[in-house]
Amino acid sequence: MIDTAFWLTAGSILLLLICSAFFSGSETALTAASRGKLRSKADKGERGAEVALEVTEDSERLIGAVLLGNNVVNILAASLATALFTRIFGEGGVALATLVMTLLVLVFAEVLPKTYAISNAESAASRVARPISLLVTILSPVVRTIQALVRAILRLFGVQTDPDGQLFSVHEEIAGALALGHSEGVVQKEDRDRLLGALDLGDRTVEEIMLHRSQIEMIDVDATPDEVLAQALESRHTRLPLYKDDKENIVGVIHAKDLLRAIHRAALASGGAPEALSTLDVMDVAMEPYFVPETTTLDDQMRQFLRRNTHFALVVDEYGTLQGLITLEDILEEIVGEITDEFDLDEDHPLRRTDAGDWIVDGAMTIRDLNRATDWNLPDEEANTVAGLVIHEAQAIPTVGQVFSFHGFRFEVVARKDNRLTRLKLRPLATLAE
Repeated sequence: MIDTAFWLTAGSILLLLICSAFFSGSETALTAASRGKLRSKADKGERGAEVALEVTEDSERLIGAVLLGNNVVNILAASLATALFTRIFGEGGVALATLVMTLLVLVFAEVLPKTYAISNAESAASRVARPISLLVTILSPVVRTIQALVRAILRLFGVQTDPDGQLFSVHEEIAGALALGHSEGVVQKEDRDRLLGALDLGDRTVEEIMLHRSQIEMIDVDATPDEVLAQALESRHTRLPLYKDDKENIVGVIHAKDLLRAIHRAALASGGAPEALSTLDVMDVAMEPYFVPETTTLDDQMRQFLRRNTHFALVVDEYGTLQGLITLEDILEEIVGEITDEFDLDEDHPLRRTDAGDWIVDGAMTIRDLNRATDWNLPDEEANTVAGLVIHEAQAIPTVGQVFSFHGFRFEVVARKDNRLTRLKLRPLATLAE
């Protein structure tokens, strides 16, 4: 019978469905919205975005309040619909009410609002933030009680929960977004590598990318001025460490420009006499050496370089023993990739591909650089360099010609100097099987 009670009940069901749609859309909008975009909107003075940031700080409390409200209105709507359909159709109204309410809730209270919220997450989150914030405040006592009960039940099964923990750090979230964007063709490989390189600076140390001490060009401070000048001119580097007696004893760093300025001044003072160079004392123009621990992160080291207005540092271990050197350019290359100039020869490139499809790799090349250049996923937990990985896996120093297969690749030792593997040949095993 259609009377006033019918219309009141039908109107209540409609209102409850609208409330359910609001709760469903709000939950999706607030959880899907990018906090970075919300922060940008809030910085521009948008109050709704600022409230959205505040309400999403405690995600467990937010979801608990929204789910509580959503379940209450859904259950109440289903109960009213059952009563209404039973009154009209008798006992058969229960099944009919279940079918009708399932369709109504699914389409109008779940799929439709959530689809809209996903498509307009930030704008929707800004609009619903104020009423949801009020709802969270009102339902806070009930939600906290439910949370405590849930944690107690989980503890009975040995599950520990961290209410303040985050499923993903900001770093992981950005890295995951970049990886997804690259796989979908939205983000170029070069852009992905640059952004990931910048993000990883805080997790990597100077030890991982430094030039090993065996490859450092040094000048003996006791060498004659002619020898010092000749070595500086022959070197590809503008800064060279100075040592006295022992190469572990670094007493200064000479800059090629400072050396040339000193020679120019000496020549002018002597009227251009050839013997003017013999009066030069290299220590008079040397800079004080700058030492850094090998455990310093790349992020901290870059800040130190910028603060000290220098680009060059010598790396030492915990005992003060020289391990290598690092420059600002080395750190920048971790972000932008290899930086070459007119002094970097093509044949010195640590990676090249042969006509047969093999990769010839410098043993000192870092695994990270190799992975970036080729999009491989060789592990770098046990070793920093490709040669170090082969030695680790072989548990010995291989000889020239030895071949190994691990991590899905074939490794062949091409060249070895003393105990160092200087060149290797790599090929993915998948290509060999084709």
